[in-house]
Amino acid sequence: MTLSTAPAPLPVEPPSGCPFDPPAAFGTLRTQQPISKISLPDGSWAWLATRYSDIRTILGDTRFSSDTTVHGYPLSGMTGGGSTENRGFIRRDPPEHTRLRRMVTREFMVKRVEALRPEIQRITEELCDLMERAERGAHGGVDLVEALALPVPSLVISLLLGVPYDDHDVFQRLTGTLLSRTVPEGEREAARLELRDYLDRLVTAKEGDPGDDILGRLIVEQQRTGEIGHDEVAAFAALLLIAGHETTANMIGLSALTLMRDAETADQLRREPGLIRGAVEELLRFHSIIRNGPRRAATADTEIDGHLIRAGEGVVVAVPSANRDESVFPDADRLDVRRPNAQHHVAFGYGIHQCLGQALARVELQVVIGTLLRRFPTMRPAVPLDEIPFRTDMAIYGCHALPVTW
Repeated sequence: MTLSTAPAPLPVEPPSGCPFDPPAAFGTLRTQQPISKISLPDGSWAWLATRYSDIRTILGDTRFSSDTTVHGYPLSGMTGGGSTENRGFIRRDPPEHTRLRRMVTREFMVKRVEALRPEIQRITEELCDLMERAERGAHGGVDLVEALALPVPSLVISLLLGVPYDDHDVFQRLTGTLLSRTVPEGEREAARLELRDYLDRLVTAKEGDPGDDILGRLIVEQQRTGEIGHDEVAAFAALLLIAGHETTANMIGLSALTLMRDAETADQLRREPGLIRGAVEELLRFHSIIRNGPRRAATADTEIDGHLIRAGEGVVVAVPSANRDESVFPDADRLDVRRPNAQHHVAFGYGIHQCLGQALARVELQVVIGTLLRRFPTMRPAVPLDEIPFRTDMAIYGCHALPVTW
């Protein structure tokens, strides 16, 4: 990527032969032009921030709006989040964001999530049992994504929300379409409408029989008191269902593959399981699966690193670049499970829009990674690295499939 005043496309592809690293252009921009302009698919442009300190500043400043209806918001090129209909609280600003987020904050508090750890462990062990008995595919292995990475977070979020897990193939298929960067817009719109109709029916059914789950409590405590309506409950369901399984599933796949290719680190974690919590933070920093955002729109003229970003101009923050910033994380391109400040990553965002479900994601990753290391010490990829289908076509990076053997 050449540096110039003319906007260049947003870097999205990892370096050739190095699927774990963010686009190489980020490193150049971070040191030479940390605030630059990028072109968007519709011909418009936005600012791109690539340095850790600038990204934290932008994400922590309420003058940069998350509301997709605000003038200048860089919608072009977004997947799965471009619609302004029932956009949920993550696409709103205070005070609406604050009011809506508080309705579900308690559901994802650390203490409450830690209480789920035994159930998450049970689910993981049962899926590992099934893996051991699974029929091997043509490549001589089992697809870890299909067998474990997707089912664990899908089962957990379905249980928490009160969504029938028997429908998981429906919402996984629709989510995949919504998050694709290559599916035609017409197909994405059809998927969005199908998911909306599915959740509309689900919420309608739960209004008659709420149940002891997140959606049931939203209906009883918020909808029946007039705080929110039917459509807003459905918007909560869509947001939590998609965010609750896609991101964690892809982190599980990438983390497992990373450790299979780094026998020394994997052995270290087996010998010292107390390191797994820190290892999860380092893996989150190292992979940063959200590769084209978050995005914001300036609502007031604001100076960032000597650049005046005017009201009505869009901003894209490169989270993978921030998490590989050498000024914060020395030797940043190396996975170091003993890194003392790995928890300072921005993989979950920063500021008031920081990921609501991060405590749940951490526990799921800790449980699954620890269990895989213990139960499958000889696990390895069943195909060469260049035959693993990485999600370069998706808004959330990871593996479409991960054949493994042991």
